[in-house]
Amino acid sequence: MDLNFTDDEQAFRAEVRQWVAEHLPADISAKVHAALRLTRDDLQRWAKILGAKGWLGWGWPTAFGGPGWNAIQRHLFEEECALAGAPRVIPFGPVMVAPVIMAFGNAAQQARFLPGIASGEVWWSQGYSEPGSGSDLASVKTRAERVGDHYVVNGQKTWTTLGQYGDWIFCLVRTSTTGKPQTGISFLLIDMKSPGVTVRPIITLDGEHEVNEVWFDNVEVPADQLIGEENQGWTYAKYLLAHERTNIADVNRAKRELERLKRIAKAEGLWDGDQRFRDQIALLEVDIVALEMMVLRVLSAERGGKKSLDIAGLLKIRGSEIQQRYTELMMLAGGPYSLPFIHEAMDAGWQGDQALGGLWPGGAAHCAPLTSTYFNYRKTTIYGGSNEVQRNIVAQTLFG
Repeated sequence: MDLNFTDDEQAFRAEVRQWVAEHLPADISAKVHAALRLTRDDLQRWAKILGAKGWLGWGWPTAFGGPGWNAIQRHLFEEECALAGAPRVIPFGPVMVAPVIMAFGNAAQQARFLPGIASGEVWWSQGYSEPGSGSDLASVKTRAERVGDHYVVNGQKTWTTLGQYGDWIFCLVRTSTTGKPQTGISFLLIDMKSPGVTVRPIITLDGEHEVNEVWFDNVEVPADQLIGEENQGWTYAKYLLAHERTNIADVNRAKRELERLKRIAKAEGLWDGDQRFRDQIALLEVDIVALEMMVLRVLSAERGGKKSLDIAGLLKIRGSEIQQRYTELMMLAGGPYSLPFIHEAMDAGWQGDQALGGLWPGGAAHCAPLTSTYFNYRKTTIYGGSNEVQRNIVAQTLFG
């Protein structure tokens, strides 16, 4: 097993690094490095830049308009984007639903939906979780009844990330109640502008509008927006979730955020003044390196033509736990200055400081918004299949 990159791979890295440096807008990169709020325009502006280059679908084969990169090239691309301060590409279109459409959609569906995803013009949302169906997706209750040449959809999805921006949503819907729960699920593409679709915000503990409820009230969906066969959606969902869990590991972002943690610790005097805190950073760094080695083992197997290790669950577990640890250490480093901030003030580059007579404990920019981020990242071990469920899956895979 060779975990070193070849000369050609290093040349590819240099090419990507140069292109990103030339095309990533400086204002977006500055926001990412300071963990400031990214607007819809920020996210879609970068997506369209990548789309114009043909790199928004960086994992796509050439047959569908992608660059046709191998696994190592994809990894290097993701790493260079993360380290440069590029926003994380919203995965629902290019990373999640697109591979499903490629693998299970028909030619007409591929021609209709893939170009808008590749260009960054069309924003996709995910409709999986429901109030009573999160990790147990087999229990979804949103119903789709076939009536002539369309389906009538009724039900509710929840925790729909950035659904307020969605143009389209891919949904797991129940089309049959006979047999095992998994056998009655279908995979449906729904235009979010359709009559009967309502998006309601869920305001989270950090004051952000990141997730939503999506309601379907007699929504008519043309039957040609069904992916694959009716009642086979469970197969397609499992295919999609393998992509999602690998993406959630996000080792490249962890490496970037580790450097940010070190900057915060140095600015707050903890790097040199608190050896025990520095030890915690060192332990985190060791775990990030171990996660990266796990990813590189998979890439090495693929490069050598061997069967890739089936460790999507492990990547999700370790990646999500690491995300929680670095956000916790950042908050602890900032101390009282990690308190939630006034968004409008931060967007204007003002931290408050003594302007309110000391009533607002605004610190330096490196302290924003550490507590809010900490609370937000409590979700990482839950979404995409909770880590408890993932451990069961890993155990079944290893021990039968």
